[in-house]
Amino acid sequence: MRTIAIVAVLLAAAPVVAKPWQGVEPGQTKRELLIQKFGEPSRVVTTEGKEIIAYFDQKAIKGTKQVQFKVDPGTQLVERIDVFPGPVIDKESVESTYGNACPAGKAPAGPCYQKKLTDDFRTYMLYAKLGLAVFLNEDGKTVHSFIFTPQPAGK
Repeated sequence: MRTIAIVAVLLAAAPVVAKPWQGVEPGQTKRELLIQKFGEPSRVVTTEGKEIIAYFDQKAIKGTKQVQFKVDPGTQLVERIDVFPGPVIDKESVESTYGNACPAGKAPAGPCYQKKLTDDFRTYMLYAKLGLAVFLNEDGKTVHSFIFTPQPAGK
């Protein structure tokens, strides 16, 4: 039960329509708000034409080891949020918060995930309707990171 509470606080779970994190919504929130909300970042780097604003070490956001915000330099909008949780969060807690695996055959009414593998065989849970991917550790039972992206149009 404690883990469920940690997940709820950590992810600032919102209604099914959107999945912002700590009040930051991919595709909607501007860079300026990040700095106002969380202060000066630990590091800012530009890679592949995107600005990465990172908070870690002494500037880690509560409940995390690190958070990276990917920002489009042209629009100044947050495109993606990578959250590396501080506490251990298990797969069951994620399922109870966001939904279980999608049933085979028919489209579900609510959010659910599809189990996927990366090119390097890391398991993740893709909640396509929510714009959320949850990457698991090698044990397949605990969370490595949460990736928040804009929700697909029409979802």
